[in-house]
Amino acid sequence: MSGYPIPAHFLPMHRWRAVLTHAIALVAGVALAMTFLSHAMPDRNPIDVPALPGAASDFDRALRTIMVRMESAMCITPSADADRDFARAMIPHHQGAIEMARLELLHGRDERLRRLAQGIVIEQSQEIELMQSIVANGSVSLSASLNP
Repeated sequence: MSGYPIPAHFLPMHRWRAVLTHAIALVAGVALAMTFLSHAMPDRNPIDVPALPGAASDFDRALRTIMVRMESAMCITPSADADRDFARAMIPHHQGAIEMARLELLHGRDERLRRLAQGIVIEQSQEIELMQSIVANGSVSLSASLNP
C-alpha cells in the first residue's frame, strides 16, 4: 500500500472485499480438505453405503456398493509412468465390471445380457491379469500380449 489513508467513502468497500476474500479462502480450504480426506479414507464397506429411497432390492444395494468401491479404488496416486498409472486405474474399473456382470448373472433374466455378462467376466479377468503383470514387471509390449 502507498501509506496514504483510505478515504472514508472507500472504507466499507475495503472491508467488504476483505470479508469476501476470507470467505472464498475458507470455502476453498474446506473443499480441499474434503478432497484429501476422501482419498485418505479406507475403502467403504457395503454397510457404509447409504440407502436410496426406493432402492430396496438386493441388486440395487449391491450395485451401488460395487460402484462406490470401484470409484474409490480408481483414484490412484499418479506416478511418472502413464502406462503403469493407466493399468493401475483400469484394474479396479475392470474388477467393478466383473462384479456388476456377476450381479447380472445372479439377478438378470435377459439371456442376451446374461451372455454379455459371462463374456465380461471371462475377458476382463484376462485383461486384469495382463495389467497386473505389467504393473508388477514394468511395461511390456501390449500388442504381443493382446494378439493371439
